[in-house]
Amino acid sequence: MTSNKKETIDSFTHKYSKICQENSWIDPSLYNEYGVKRGLRDKNGEGVLAGLTNISLIKSHDEVDGKRIPCDGKLLYRGYNITDLVKGFAHNQQYGFEEITYLLLFGSLPNEEQLAHFKDILVESRNLPKNFVRDVIMKAPSRDIMNSLTKSVLTLASYDETIDDVSLDNVLRQCLMLISIFPMLCVYGYHAYNHYECNESFYIHRPDDQLSTAQNILKMLRPDKQFTELEAKVLDIALVLHMEHGGGNNSTFTTRVVSSSGSDTYSVIAAALSSLKGPKHGGANIKVVEMVADIKSHVANPRDEEEVKSYLTKILNKEVFDRRGLIYGMGHAVYSISDPRAQIFKGFVEKLADDRDRRSDFELYAMIERLAPQVIAKERKIYKGVSANVDFYSGFVYSMLDIPLELYTPLFAMARIVGWSAHRLEELVNADKIIRPAYESPLIDKDYRVMQER
Repeated sequence: MTSNKKETIDSFTHKYSKICQENSWIDPSLYNEYGVKRGLRDKNGEGVLAGLTNISLIKSHDEVDGKRIPCDGKLLYRGYNITDLVKGFAHNQQYGFEEITYLLLFGSLPNEEQLAHFKDILVESRNLPKNFVRDVIMKAPSRDIMNSLTKSVLTLASYDETIDDVSLDNVLRQCLMLISIFPMLCVYGYHAYNHYECNESFYIHRPDDQLSTAQNILKMLRPDKQFTELEAKVLDIALVLHMEHGGGNNSTFTTRVVSSSGSDTYSVIAAALSSLKGPKHGGANIKVVEMVADIKSHVANPRDEEEVKSYLTKILNKEVFDRRGLIYGMGHAVYSISDPRAQIFKGFVEKLADDRDRRSDFELYAMIERLAPQVIAKERKIYKGVSANVDFYSGFVYSMLDIPLELYTPLFAMARIVGWSAHRLEELVNADKIIRPAYESPLIDKDYRVMQER
């Protein structure tokens, strides 16, 4: 593009973006007037009921004498408490990703024979088309691995002769394939970018059929293919905790909305990926890591509670860091007293921090987790409790595993593809109508009535 063309386009967009802003603004008072819940949640965090699901349940309140009383958060996968599930496979020194994938897809925990067969099916499904890495992933590599992943998913549709077949057996085949190859697409996409854009060595490590998903992610990512059992176990738990979180989270709801239109699996998952990549959803853990690094660089003594508390107040008041007024990793749309995923994660994070000589960093995170709710309660008018969410610790874990920032959100996708697949299948089983919520148009209606009166 010539400089003259660019100047012409820039001039137009600068002028007309202001026009867009003027004509797109809606008076916030109208949301209350028309009873619209912005973000589909009221000030107490209660959501609009948009559907039913048997896949998972999120509990943040107990019913006592007809009143809703906030409680410690609970997350149930197919009726099993996530805390019990993690304790089960962690106690038995097993990896949980494959077992919990079976649970979420099929509704029950597998026995040993079923689990072994399912692992074999995932291995058989883990195949990319010939030359796909060279012709798709290596060409036009992107620093945004989520975009690279989405491109790869949409391109895979070109290799599928049954793309429009939405029968359950075909969709299940497609979902199992995507679940099994997501780690390859993400890690290879990162290596391609790192090679062509950063002049780093380029290497492709094939996954090992005898290793778990978490083990293979670390094997494919690292130049020497080496990792410890503790590292792989903590990553495995991170994947399990991110696999599913109800039908109402943004990317899963996107999955169900697009599925309800009758679209194909590749388009559905590409839409979910596009939703997940936003910093308000899957990218939040990156902001936590950046925020903590900013605190460490500006607070003279990170062990001094008063200094840290003062800096958190400045963050909240938009004086420092990214000046958006958010303490990242704190608060959740549903949970108030606690996010069970963060509570589970914290113990394993502490073990990894001690192993990686990052005890002082862990203590800073724990201090922020304790102080941030106090700061928020003092500086903000809040309608529900504030506690650390799963993103607060996940970025810290990934940094200790030497996982690059570019792969933080893709790691979320490697896990959440399981939940998306389960919800897509459930939506197809119960397919009835396309999901189409209503929107009011108060200003247009008002102008129309005025015109009619004239």
